[in-house]
Amino acid sequence: MVGGAVQIGQWQRMDNGWMLDVSDVVVGGEARSIEGARAWLRHHLELGRYPMRSVDGPAAVRTIGALTGVDPQQWCATWLGAADEFVAQAGAASDVRTAAKAWWQAYRFASLARFPAPNHPAKARAYELERAYFLRAVSLEDPPARRVEVPFHGRADEGESVVFYVVRPIGVARPPVVIASVGVDAGKEAAYDIARRYVDRGVAVVLVDIPGVGEAPVLAGPDAERMWDPVLDWIAANGLDADRVAVLGSAFGGYWAHKLAHTHRDRLVAAVNWGGGVHVSFQPSWQQMSCEAQSYLTEPVAVRARMFGVTTFDEYAPRCAALSLLDQGLLDTPSCPLLLVSGKDGLQSVADVTLSLEHGQPKTVRLFSGGHPAVEAAAAQDVICEWLIGHLTGSGNPPTRAWTERVTS
Repeated sequence: MVGGAVQIGQWQRMDNGWMLDVSDVVVGGEARSIEGARAWLRHHLELGRYPMRSVDGPAAVRTIGALTGVDPQQWCATWLGAADEFVAQAGAASDVRTAAKAWWQAYRFASLARFPAPNHPAKARAYELERAYFLRAVSLEDPPARRVEVPFHGRADEGESVVFYVVRPIGVARPPVVIASVGVDAGKEAAYDIARRYVDRGVAVVLVDIPGVGEAPVLAGPDAERMWDPVLDWIAANGLDADRVAVLGSAFGGYWAHKLAHTHRDRLVAAVNWGGGVHVSFQPSWQQMSCEAQSYLTEPVAVRARMFGVTTFDEYAPRCAALSLLDQGLLDTPSCPLLLVSGKDGLQSVADVTLSLEHGQPKTVRLFSGGHPAVEAAAAQDVICEWLIGHLTGSGNPPTRAWTERVTS
């Protein structure tokens, strides 16, 4: 138990993902006060950090001020009230551009209602609206995103399909592909924020949930990477270039990208682990330390445990440790080219980067000041995009001597 967290109930597979079958969820003994929550939200809004990135500033300030508590019912009602205002604006819009901007804001405010996870009935409803508003917004983009659902032949207690979004560049026959995923407190919809730069350069983007998050058919576990198999099969059968596919993951999505670099190396030309763990940050001692940090809006045990279908730290910690790529024996196996991007400070353990460099094939590394991937989002995306485009187009160059010395010193 961390921070006095107590949760009771059983996880059930629902149409909108995995949800606890209780009417309320106790987040933990150290959940933030409303004053602390407002300060956290305002700080992230000022810096443009997730989950406040790209939200309408004045509307966000008003909504933060209107919050009277962090309990799920009140939290969702306040943020969805703001989302409703943008839905009304979208309905009254006289042109596509105005409607699209309003739908994007409706989606972002519904996302804040769901944040950090749909682990309560009110938040599950917010997640449904988040996806609906997202689809309205991306349908008005040029090119639009398409929702795809393909069969998944898993185990008896798993979902029957994998759902993902696809954005194809206009006028490009058989474009290369980047498969993008994010972390535990955001779904595939949030990965759209990184899609535009690739689409503008002639690359298709496929947005996928990670195991145990969103609409993923499987919980997180040592073999959950199999949920990417039908996605890769669909790419090969639907006019995209299956010989030029890369994976990009941030936060926990970075872990899955790193694993896929080994397990699916024959189907990938490159992979990017942007701030994801490998071994060190999955150990119980590191997890306990990170759960006790003050950088989260609420205690993260419930969100992380949800990936595995459990509810407490004692249940979650050994399952997280079982994800270790070192203990699974993968780090010394062949991989496709790998880029590791991480912060040098804060919660994200750069020790995982060092460990990765000590095993397997040579890798490319870029370290930034700061900790969590969101801290240096813009600069990191520039580096990642150029590296991926190089590998997808065959124009990638090996690191210079100066680059290598800077990374390894």
